[in-house]
Amino acid sequence: MTRTLVVELHAHLGETVTVHGWVNTLRLQRRIQFVLVRDHTGLVQVTHLRGGEGDAVEAAFEGVTVESAVKITGKVVANPQVKLGGLEIVPSRVEVVSPAEPKLPIDERTGIDQRLDWRFLDIRRPSQHLVFDVQTTVERAMREVAAEEGFTELHTPKLMGTASESGAEVFEVGYFGRTAYLAQSPQFYKQMAIAGGIDRVFEIGPVFRAEPSFTSRHATEFTGVDVEIAWIDGVEDVMAFEERMLHRVLAAVAERHGSAIAEHFGTAVTVPGLPFPRITMAEALARLRATGWDREGVKDDLDPEGERALCALIAEETGHEFVFVTRFPAAVRPFYHLRPEDDPTVTESFDLLWKGVEITTGAQREHRYDRLVAQAREKGMDTGPLSGYLDCFRYGTPPHGGLGLGLGRLLMLALGLPSIREATFLFRGPHRLEP
Repeated sequence: MTRTLVVELHAHLGETVTVHGWVNTLRLQRRIQFVLVRDHTGLVQVTHLRGGEGDAVEAAFEGVTVESAVKITGKVVANPQVKLGGLEIVPSRVEVVSPAEPKLPIDERTGIDQRLDWRFLDIRRPSQHLVFDVQTTVERAMREVAAEEGFTELHTPKLMGTASESGAEVFEVGYFGRTAYLAQSPQFYKQMAIAGGIDRVFEIGPVFRAEPSFTSRHATEFTGVDVEIAWIDGVEDVMAFEERMLHRVLAAVAERHGSAIAEHFGTAVTVPGLPFPRITMAEALARLRATGWDREGVKDDLDPEGERALCALIAEETGHEFVFVTRFPAAVRPFYHLRPEDDPTVTESFDLLWKGVEITTGAQREHRYDRLVAQAREKGMDTGPLSGYLDCFRYGTPPHGGLGLGLGRLLMLALGLPSIREATFLFRGPHRLEP
């Protein structure tokens, strides 16, 4: 028979249907067998009155194990005593498609490391499946905004002939007798597209960072959301786009998944008001130092403690979970960030913090060839390996800016998860390359 999803059963009361899924729990009493069957849309109770010798359904349920894949055919009947939607299935046929071994290697009390070892079992749980339903909604909403605002979606190379711009450690791979590098960012390629006359560039794709970080928000491979916009009047145009995009994203998540997120994670999805608060780095440092952070006054960037403290301060003052931190010192930003005429010691750049965590870095780029070369040399960089990038600025490049956002961090914070590992299908970190 045609498969019926659990979420569709209310439309089939009194009918015979076939449900495909996994055995979630078994309660095999002396007179009645109760089996909860789960598919990706929900749970349904299957209730069977034992028939004794020759009862094939009874025998099947007696022999089946939790997490076995099954097909259940039966009549959908109303039963107000059943908490799962007030209905149940009275089975006429049970097919065990693939039995599970009796002892499962993980359960709901298992720690994250072991659960990651058995990730395919872990994501059968409705709460874990919800993570990727939300991810799908997030990406769909992002693409909708990008399309409405005239962006072209590109897919940039992840193999590079030279190490990318950030100066952080990169992964080296053998490449036909030479060394290639896994891209830390599509930054240079986005700017190449801008120089090529594609005014608005958008990409969702993998990013690789060879950093030995073991925090709850770092990964060696993650999904980045990248944007680049030409002919901007200033970095404010980039920030305004991002806040519009995130407003749409969180509105879509709240509408589609808000109740499920509250049920499974105890987190309320708040749709942020526009505009987001903004604060310069100089002001942020001064205000945080007044609270006792960085008593020595030596830091020129925010550490995780500072990010959390700043978000708490802004939330107390404005009620807003987001804050843009702007005008970072040139010393802590890449060479290609534009420096304003009124203060060349800073850059027209920003980080976006949400709930105490940085989720985005962005900036207006330096589009003038001579200044770009001078800033690279100022930072002690050899411009030779950068020639393919720098050539893009020799023949007329418009003012432009963009951002890079970490999808995993966005999901982690939206759902209230303790770690980015929970928000990633198959996590990669310094000690994890499996499964």
